Amino acid sequence: MAESSNCFYCREDLGGKRFVRNEGRPVCIRCHTKFCANSCAECRRPIPVESKELSHKGRYWHEECFRCAKCYKPLAKEPFSTKDDRIMCGKCCSREDAPRCHGCYKALLPGTESVEYKGNSWHDECFTCFNCKRPIGSLSFLSKGTDVYCSPCHDKKFAKHCVCCKKAITSGGVNYQDQPWHSHCFVCSSCSKPLAGTSFTNHQDQVFCVDCYKTSVAKKCSGCQNPITGFGKGVNVVNYEGSSWHEYCFNCKRCSLSLSNKRFVAKGGDILCADCSEK
Repeated sequence: MAESSNCFYCREDLGGKRFVRNEGRPVCIRCHTKFCANSCAECRRPIPVESKELSHKGRYWHEECFRCAKCYKPLAKEPFSTKDDRIMCGKCCSREDAPRCHGCYKALLPGTESVEYKGNSWHDECFTCFNCKRPIGSLSFLSKGTDVYCSPCHDKKFAKHCVCCKKAITSGGVNYQDQPWHSHCFVCSSCSKPLAGTSFTNHQDQVFCVDCYKTSVAKKCSGCQNPITGFGKGVNVVNYEGSSWHEYCFNCKRCSLSLSNKRFVAKGGDILCADCSEK
C-alpha cells in the first residue's frame, strides 16, 4: 500500500485511507472489490483484499470455498487433486478413479477384498448367489446367463433329479425310459448290482441284471430247461399252450427238425413234425 490523492475509479480522496494499487493506479478498497478483485471459482463472488485468496492453475478461491467437490472437506492446508476441473481430496479422488462394484455400484478402493469374474468386479460381500443372496466367498459356484449361483442353489434350481432318490444329479447319471437316475441308484431290483454300462432287462416295471433275470424271472425253455432270457441266441421265443421254447430248441422230438415257422403236431406231450406224426 502507498498514499495517493484520489481513487482511480470513484475519485474519492484517499488521504489517510487504505487503498491498493492495481496496475500502478491507486484504488480504494471498495472499488478494488467491485472492479479488480478475482472472482471465486466456487461461489462466484469477488475475493476482497481482506480475505485470504488461494489460487491454482489460473483459478481463485476464498479460503473457506477451497474444499473437496465431493465431501466438502476444507483443503486450504491439505493435499488435493483435480479431476474434470473439480478440486478433490485424495480419498475422494481415489474413489472417483476406482472401478465400480457390479453389485452395489460403489467404488472398489485399493486394498478392498474383491472378486473378478467375466470382466466385472464385486466387493467380496456383494458377490452373492442370485437365489439365496448369501456371499459366495471361497465356495464353488456356477453361472446361468448373467447370474451366479452357489452350487446347492444351482443344483436345486437347474439340475436333473434322480427318479429314485429325488436328489440332484450333479455329474454323470443314467437316462432310462426318458427318466434320469444316479448311476449308483440304477441297480438290479433283486441283487442291487449297479446296472450302468451292463446288459439288463425290464420285467413288470422293474429292472434286473442278466443273472437275476435268469434265476428269478425268466421262463424255462421246455426243450433245454434253461432260462429264456431274450439275450443273444435266445432272442426269438416260441410259445404254445402255456409252454415256451427257445426258437432253436423248438424241434421235432423224433427227427430233431426245426419246427420254427413250420407245421407241427403235439402228441402225448411231444412236439412232432408232420411227417413223424404220421409214422
